[in-house]
Amino acid sequence: MVIKVMAERTASAYTDARKRRIANRMEKTGYSGVQIALHWAIAGLIVINYFISARMGHALKIHLDGTGAMGGTATVHVYAGVAMLVLVLVRLGVRIAQGVPAPTGHGLMDKLAAWAHKLLYLLMIVVPGLGVAAWYLAVRSAGDLHVLAMNAMMLLVLVHAAAALLHQFVLKDRLLLRMLRRG
Repeated sequence: MVIKVMAERTASAYTDARKRRIANRMEKTGYSGVQIALHWAIAGLIVINYFISARMGHALKIHLDGTGAMGGTATVHVYAGVAMLVLVLVRLGVRIAQGVPAPTGHGLMDKLAAWAHKLLYLLMIVVPGLGVAAWYLAVRSAGDLHVLAMNAMMLLVLVHAAAALLHQFVLKDRLLLRMLRRG
């Protein structure tokens, strides 16, 4: 009996929290300042790490073999990746706590955007996670998977950016402004 009551209360609390998030989402017209700052900080780290990653395979080999010192570029790449992982986890927490604006009302595009965001969040955790496994845990195969996942993430980032520009300049629904100023 006690377990049944506890289960009902837990289910009720979950339902109430879900209703509050949905209500908050309906009222929300943009992202918070924290969400915007996290978005652009993570985007910057992704772009920087992508463009400085050309010699990371060589740097990883030297690091794992213990045959040389880590260069400045490798140091930046590794720490920026760890910072990105931490910021993405914080961003997910903020997203859960604060919610997101309501969908645009473009049906199929909204569904595609929801799946693209889920995949992007997954990759933003998996990519640095694989990097950590390769660099700190010496899982050599994780380095190759890290590169493949990073390339997939960059393609998705480009699609994400193109979709934002499509909304702003073709559909003219001002969607891009939600990530440029607090709403």
